[in-house]
Amino acid sequence: MDSFDYLIIGGGMTAAAAALGIRELDAGGSIALLGDEPHPPYDRPDLSKKLWLGKSEDKVWRKLPDKGLTLLLSDRAAALDPARSQVLTAGGNTLHYHKLLLATGGVPRKLPFAPDEVVYFRTLDDYHTLRRWTGQGKRFGVIGGGFIGSEITAALTLTGEKVVMVFPEVGIGARLFPTDLATHLNEYYRQKGVEVLAGLEIQSIDRRKDGFVMVAKDGQEVMVDHIIAGIGIRPNTSLAEAAGVTIADSQNGGGIQVDEHLRTNLPNIYAAGDVASFYNPVLKRWTRVEHEDNALSMGQAAGAAMAGSEQAYTHQSFFYSDLFDLGYEAVGELDPRLDTYADWVDPYRQGVIYYLKDGLVRGVLLWNTWGQLDPARRLIAAAQPLTPAQLKGYLPEA
Repeated sequence: MDSFDYLIIGGGMTAAAAALGIRELDAGGSIALLGDEPHPPYDRPDLSKKLWLGKSEDKVWRKLPDKGLTLLLSDRAAALDPARSQVLTAGGNTLHYHKLLLATGGVPRKLPFAPDEVVYFRTLDDYHTLRRWTGQGKRFGVIGGGFIGSEITAALTLTGEKVVMVFPEVGIGARLFPTDLATHLNEYYRQKGVEVLAGLEIQSIDRRKDGFVMVAKDGQEVMVDHIIAGIGIRPNTSLAEAAGVTIADSQNGGGIQVDEHLRTNLPNIYAAGDVASFYNPVLKRWTRVEHEDNALSMGQAAGAAMAGSEQAYTHQSFFYSDLFDLGYEAVGELDPRLDTYADWVDPYRQGVIYYLKDGLVRGVLLWNTWGQLDPARRLIAAAQPLTPAQLKGYLPEA
């Protein structure tokens, strides 16, 4: 039986950041990273961004500690025994730990009627699959108008592929953006050569000799050669739940519940990244975040906490995206059901959108507006009632 001072379950960006966080305080403790992919940790955002724009795949690998790290790849945790501080892997290995981090991330939501050929775009191997499909004059169908769907559609189109984008909402990014911006993005994508079919919910997929037919609820049929689905993830909590780790309810993110030091309810077991639900002291609510900045900052904080740090995790993470020649950064709560105020320099090209509840700024969308994340964070943290008139020009670049 192998024994480690620190065992990290998960092979993603959170895991890599945690290993480095441990090393900041513990130079010699043994670390093992158990991941089910055959690859060491890599920059996941590059899969739908920079790799399509010429970045070398050699540059995607995350930095890891130089010494004292064991990578256990192409294996997964099958059972967790907290009483014995042991993990049994699917490959039949038993791993003993002193401190354990659950960085199990999320698993893609899948369409119950979809054939196996549908790619739920999440991994480096998924990227390789799409790359093999490109350059053959094929027609790609992308199901989903959210974060992954909008990015992979833009990436494929920029490389000359024909793409049809299908989603049930009124516009691209409709779960984040106000309706006018989401519907504007529909037209923007069409101008870039994408066939956008908004308000269309796929209910079945039929395999044909020459491809696939996606059938919508209204009977409309969409012919494609390949299908990519980006319909979100669910936190991968099954291992933790079976071991008695507390899981938050769906209204609080549905992930592994942690305290301000990223500890679970069980001794010496921590959680971080996509899978962790934590209390956000600025927004004053429980939340779970599925973006790069949180994965890296929370992973580092969890590693440091495992190695003895008493610093609470209070980081206001941000997220970002690139959509052709548009780009944005955002912080806080982006929910179009909140009151919104758009302070445009150039409508739909540059500006700031504020998300308000009871007059308090809860989220800020920086649309083609850069260098304003820290002022946006301070604005949210101040929790001072502000009117649209007061917000006009509030951020210097707006």
